[in-house]
Parts: sequence; structure tokens; C-alpha cells
Amino acid sequence: MKVVIIMGSKSDMDWSEDIVATLDELGIDSEMRIASAHKVPLKALDILEEYEDEKVVYITVAGRSNALSGFVDAQTEKPVIACPPYSSKFAGADIFSSLRMPSGVCPLVVIGTEQAGLAAAKILSLTDRDLQERIKEYQEENRKQIDKDDEEVR
Repeated sequence: MKVVIIMGSKSDMDWSEDIVATLDELGIDSEMRIASAHKVPLKALDILEEYEDEKVVYITVAGRSNALSGFVDAQTEKPVIACPPYSSKFAGADIFSSLRMPSGVCPLVVIGTEQAGLAAAKILSLTDRDLQERIKEYQEENRKQIDKDDEEVR
């Protein structure tokens, strides 16, 4: 089981590496790939075919006009999480291309990198008790940090 992160271009690498950091912390294997739904849709199809027989969750990372997330979702029965990078250039308005999908297409949209990794982990944990325990530990560490921060500001 793994998470496959498909980026629209190499410029999405920093955003994707933040997702990988969360996946690594939870002990989940991941791979990063690049395929643009606009420029090389057949490449995206080839990537999906490579993982057809594996237990994967896809995270798509593409900004501007995010065709990649809907394209990937429409071509696989596996879960797809869209995690588009924030763009101040468009005041965040490019997020709408990730939110508005045609009927029958349903990528989940998560705008934070940590949250995208955690969402993928929770999907994979449905059939993995060890991963469920790692997620519980991860959440407990977050709770402890809040308690610690609260104490420091008192």
C-alpha cells in the first residue's frame, strides 16, 4: 500500500515534499510522479496503469486550472485527493477549478499538505490496524503539543 503523488509539473515539488513529510512520519510509502492532464494526458493514463493492481491512494498536486485531479479521478476507482498549491497570484481563486467537478467525478479536495497526507493515511488505515495505531499516536502528539503551548502562554 502506498500513496502516489501526481504533480502537474516540477514546480509543484516543494508542495508535494510537504505531503511526503507527513506520509513519512506515519510510515507510509509514497512515490512522486509528473504528468499534466492538459499537456500529456496519455502520460497520466500510463501512470495510472502502472498502479492498477496495487493498493494506492492518489494525491494530485496541480494549480491554476486543475484538470489533473478530475482527470485522474475519472480514470480510476481508487481514491483521489486533490491538494492544489495555494497561489497568491490569483488570490486563491484558482481553487475553484478543484472544487467544481462534472457529474461522476469526485476527487476529495484538501488544501493543506499535512491534511492531505493524513486523509490518505486514514483511507489506507481502513484495512490496516497498525496504521490506525500510528494515526492515533500522531493525533495524540498534536494534542500534547496544544497542551504544552497552552501552558507556555499562561
